Amino acid sequence: MILKQFNSISPVEAVKVIKSGDYIHLSSVASAPQCLINAMCDRGRAGELKDVKIHHLHTEGPAPYANPEFEGIFHLNSFFVGANVRSQTQSGYADYIPVFLGETSRLYRDKYLRCDIAMIQVCPPDEHGFVSMGTSVDATLAAVENAKIVIAVINPSVPRSFGDALIPLDMIDIFVEDCKSLEPAHFSEPDEIETAIGKNCAALIEDGATLQMGIGAIPNAVLAQLGNHKNLGIHTEMFADGVLPLVESGVINNAHKVVDHGKMTATFLMGSQKVYDFIDNNTQVLMMDVSYTNDPFIIAQNPKVTAINSAIQIDLTGQVCADSIGTKFYSGVGGQIDFVYGASRSKGGKAIIAMPSITDKGISKIASTLIQGAGVVTSRAHMHWLVTEYGAVNLYGKSLQERARLIIGIAHPSQRESLEKAAFERFGPHFHYISKQVALQS
Repeated sequence: MILKQFNSISPVEAVKVIKSGDYIHLSSVASAPQCLINAMCDRGRAGELKDVKIHHLHTEGPAPYANPEFEGIFHLNSFFVGANVRSQTQSGYADYIPVFLGETSRLYRDKYLRCDIAMIQVCPPDEHGFVSMGTSVDATLAAVENAKIVIAVINPSVPRSFGDALIPLDMIDIFVEDCKSLEPAHFSEPDEIETAIGKNCAALIEDGATLQMGIGAIPNAVLAQLGNHKNLGIHTEMFADGVLPLVESGVINNAHKVVDHGKMTATFLMGSQKVYDFIDNNTQVLMMDVSYTNDPFIIAQNPKVTAINSAIQIDLTGQVCADSIGTKFYSGVGGQIDFVYGASRSKGGKAIIAMPSITDKGISKIASTLIQGAGVVTSRAHMHWLVTEYGAVNLYGKSLQERARLIIGIAHPSQRESLEKAAFERFGPHFHYISKQVALQS
């Protein structure tokens, strides 16, 4: 195939195709196209645009279009509330679309959302005329497929990843060149509590398991405890630096995976430059459409899928709030229920919600009832394993009173008496009998 040549223009010229009323998709996480974002915002400040709708998943780096100065000019409806747009979303200058991560691409493909312009970042083209979206496939591929105009930043900092990440130059209408490094994500070292949670989770992970982990210190704490495990695999929505030592040591070799045997599978990445370098030209990593990675029925085909996700709060019946603090949205539904359900259907699988028992301010994350306005992400019927620094309990198949007893048993010691009282008031004196029965069985 003869390589199609591209003629690049400046970001300022590229964003002139944006019209008032347009719907724009931005590529996600590390790949947010900052040079196009800045040029678009300059047009907004100049009074050239109004009522432009913006969609994206979580992004790293600045998100100025969500700031109050652009009210009436840009309006963000994100699929996940990241830290860079959290205050704007909570104050109403931006908004959030509740959606399972695995269904975000469907919003474009089934025309629930319009996409006039997709603004993405890709690596330089190969000799066959293909570029790679690198660290961000997720719903971005669906946006590219359905956009009227695709603007791509050709950036040598974007790794050449494989799977669904590869697209032909023919899918791109406008080219811009940039060499800005991708946005890194930094995670703190696990503290004593997170390390204890990591050990409790690691004890549940069997050799030959396929892993999914969310974002943050707890997943890294879990991975740090897996050095003596064997034949682990990765099928996840994202991974970060914590997997790299396990790949290097051979602990993660994907040998027991059924779907994508021998390969790691993800839909976006979030980590340091080491992670981006790791996937560059690495045929052992597949960056796939989110409708594939997060399909519970695909997830379930792998053996011993162990999904580890976190929560903001859980009540005594097992209802998990993971997207809001009361009425204030903090993150999003994300892929939690995709993988909770997928893991629970996997042969030998385990769906785990892992969290500290108490906040840094001394507030129990285990509550008698969810606080007013809190949304349920993982329902009590979906709930299986709960892990805190005080232990791990399996709630699946347990009655309400049995669940309450088990959950209280891994709550912070300072909170157990008040939780016991709340359970007694809720369930009546029979709760003491159930407590004794649970204690005898454990």
